[in-house]
Amino acid sequence: MKIGEKNYIQQLQLHNEKALMYVIDKYGGLLTAVIRKHLFSLPERQEECFDDVLLKIWQNIADFDGSKNSFKNWAAAIARYRAIDYLRQYQRELVTVNIEDTAIAQEDSQLAGMIEREISEETQRMLGCLKPLDQELFMKLYVEEKTMEQVSEETGMKKEVIYNRISRGKHKIRRQYKAERGV
Repeated sequence: MKIGEKNYIQQLQLHNEKALMYVIDKYGGLLTAVIRKHLFSLPERQEECFDDVLLKIWQNIADFDGSKNSFKNWAAAIARYRAIDYLRQYQRELVTVNIEDTAIAQEDSQLAGMIEREISEETQRMLGCLKPLDQELFMKLYVEEKTMEQVSEETGMKKEVIYNRISRGKHKIRRQYKAERGV
């Protein structure tokens, strides 16, 4: 059976390896670009992440809903989130390395510190346009990765109020980003 634009998703759902090869040929460049964007400082992890993205697509193709999103966007989102996971995982590995063991570990530790500072500074700059309470909500949800229920319990706010504050905050951040970029 020939795999093409019309049947590759169905064939992926049937776990046809030729369909996966079609995805690599058609979307491999996009997936690689997304991964490189997030793992630019970790080139040795990019290929491993790419393989992991393909595995996630293969394993989770049953969750794909073409009425909600295009396959291209869905696959790019998987690549983005896996690359971010790899970045976090690599930072954790750097923290657990015994710095006294090697000079390379010191360089890695410095790199981890630089990455951590850069992320922290960027986060603070991005959240600077928000009220302190909204900044706290963003930090709890997106940096500390707490659930909405946990944040609701900690702050005493209803989930609906938190959702509204987060939504308004996202709009403010987008406006600020567009103003800074002149879009």
